[in-house]
Amino acid sequence: MSLTYLVTGGAGFIGSHLATALLERGDTVVVLDNLSTGRLSNLDHIGGSPGFRFVQGSVLDELIVDELVNECDVVVHLAAAVGVKLIVEQPLRSFMTNIRGAENLLEAAHRHGCKILVASTSEIYGKNNSDSLDESSDRMLGSPSVARWSYSTSKAVDEVLAHAYHKERGLPMVIARLFNTVGPRQSAAYGMVIPTLVRQAVRGEPVTVFGTGDQSRCFCHVADVTDAICRLLDSPEAIGGTFNVGRADEIAIRALAELIVQRTKSSSEIVLVPYDEAYGSGFEDMLRRVPDTTRIRELTGWVPKYTLDDILRETIAEAELELARAASGQ
Repeated sequence: MSLTYLVTGGAGFIGSHLATALLERGDTVVVLDNLSTGRLSNLDHIGGSPGFRFVQGSVLDELIVDELVNECDVVVHLAAAVGVKLIVEQPLRSFMTNIRGAENLLEAAHRHGCKILVASTSEIYGKNNSDSLDESSDRMLGSPSVARWSYSTSKAVDEVLAHAYHKERGLPMVIARLFNTVGPRQSAAYGMVIPTLVRQAVRGEPVTVFGTGDQSRCFCHVADVTDAICRLLDSPEAIGGTFNVGRADEIAIRALAELIVQRTKSSSEIVLVPYDEAYGSGFEDMLRRVPDTTRIRELTGWVPKYTLDDILRETIAEAELELARAASGQ
């Protein structure tokens, strides 16, 4: 049976891929996005599709949220502040957007009897550098005055609100904690590491690695992430649960930069940039962030299919096409 989905932040990177996946399987999709970081061009390929509608507006607008939720069966709340750069530069906007937006969506979903999936983040775990983070792992944060941790806190509040609505008011909700997600249409504008490094290498610019480059991350292809979200949406047993979504293959950022320079055959030099220079004084980072995805695998059978090689191949091809189009004036 086809359903109608409201996807907030649906003109963004992950949202546009999810909207496509839902349409392809026969569902109806309404996208709500204020285009502050999302792009209409991300939706060009589905703009004329039957069963698709785009609404420009904010999750902070209670009237628009209420109207759209009332028209839908399921809400997927992806709208949020995007990228470390934006979070550090605009902490108040990031904090209020995350908390008020989630509150508006959860209240409307409860009022109209809709199921809701709330997209959370691996930032929840803060500075916990465990070998493998499961959904019950402790949160380890720095001072509330550090913007990085205020973002983590705002997403934790989103999760607390979702659980409270579920426990006290019976709201059918699911939380998906997304780790680093990469793939086509991801912008480098907000400090996303792979798109940034790839575009620097393709252009022959210095490839900038923040800190020592010893910090490591795990990268998951957006197609795998949207598959995981769809499986969670389709699983009645997922209701009330929190699920890590990510790939567990770990790579140090300096090693990643070296690999990208090698794959692009670039003459770029790798340059280490101190965190204070990149983000201002007081910035704190975590050494590693590795997900344990046992819970979602055992419930839904989800296993990521795309490798880091696949991700780099696609991202490099996309960056080279952009460069060629720019050179030809297209």
